[in-house]
Amino acid sequence: MILDRRSFLQGVTAAAVGLAAPRRAAAEPSPEELILGGKPDLRIHQARPVNAETPVTLLDGDVTPNHHHFVRNHGLVPARAPLRDLDGWSLTVDGVVDRPTAFTLEQLQEDFPSRTANVVLECAGNGRAGYRPQTKGTPWTLGAVGCAQWTGVLLRDVLDTLDVRLNDAVHVAFEGEDRHLSGDPGKQALSRAIPFQKAVDGHTMLAWAMNGEPLPAEHGWPLRLIVPGYPGSASGKWLRRLWVRDQEHDSEGMGGLSYRMPRHPVAPGGAVDPEQMQVIEQMPVKSIITHPGTGVGVAAGEPLQIRGQAWSGAGRITAVDLSWDFGNTWTAANLQAPPNPYAWQRWARPITLPGPGYYELWARATDETGAMQPQVVPGWNPRGYLNHAMQRIAIQVT
Repeated sequence: MILDRRSFLQGVTAAAVGLAAPRRAAAEPSPEELILGGKPDLRIHQARPVNAETPVTLLDGDVTPNHHHFVRNHGLVPARAPLRDLDGWSLTVDGVVDRPTAFTLEQLQEDFPSRTANVVLECAGNGRAGYRPQTKGTPWTLGAVGCAQWTGVLLRDVLDTLDVRLNDAVHVAFEGEDRHLSGDPGKQALSRAIPFQKAVDGHTMLAWAMNGEPLPAEHGWPLRLIVPGYPGSASGKWLRRLWVRDQEHDSEGMGGLSYRMPRHPVAPGGAVDPEQMQVIEQMPVKSIITHPGTGVGVAAGEPLQIRGQAWSGAGRITAVDLSWDFGNTWTAANLQAPPNPYAWQRWARPITLPGPGYYELWARATDETGAMQPQVVPGWNPRGYLNHAMQRIAIQVT
């Protein structure tokens, strides 16, 4: 359910009272309330944990500001995050390595070369609201995505110092400090993993800054993973451990139907054997229309500037095409080159529609592998993942 802001405040206040152990002073805001205060323009889907998406018209820039970046949480924000309290914190990296090590934030910042890159993060469930029948999960529309500028170190550089047993390394799993919604310290909110080769691909990062500022509490302070081209859930937040495993990770978020897709097409609403599911890795090609918003009116003969963003987990976008006659004809938009791999690419085109009436503008992106967005919502799946259908906006010419 999408909550209005008053309901959200009531919800987080009630949650704060219910979870207080020991009881907090009444004037002390919860981390969830702090998130709300810093992101007033986002659409709040859930209060506990906070899940909030960005209206697509606020995603018009090359970089998404912190206060406009979507939030996807599975558990509760660690108490240390809003306080910027590093006391007792370190990142342990262990598993099939000969030199397991606990790193402080200062060591990571001083002992390794830093890197800054614009990277798209997108929830695997972005677009879930478009599936019929509807599926379990947050009903994201189009705004569970953003492209921020992240600063940190390459995970490859860190792992290179630990003498990883390369013949044994299969997955690199993360564990975070976020608390399970039940409050049970023995339960994990989320723990996922990526293939070892993805971890050392020269793009996957350990990030401590977002858009030139220390990570906001809701975005993983003090340290998070940034795994370009993979679902946002792979970019673990509030890191405390990285575990190099000799098998596919099997913790919370890696089994059953979680972040997994059917190996074969499924009839809408059909049951799927979890054994016939596979973990989502590379995200599909996608685009959004950021200007104008749907429902805009324009006078006949007046040019209208159309803008948007496009991205793909497979690499560069090579084309964005527009149609205003329901796909009968297409015209190419002007496409900017990305500043670095895995950043989104801005596209734009002025159009003048043929005459008075109702029009739908469709946007279709194609990536360097030849993959193209579908016109309709793609294959149904039990959790509503990977909807990358073309966006459409309505335009009325008078």
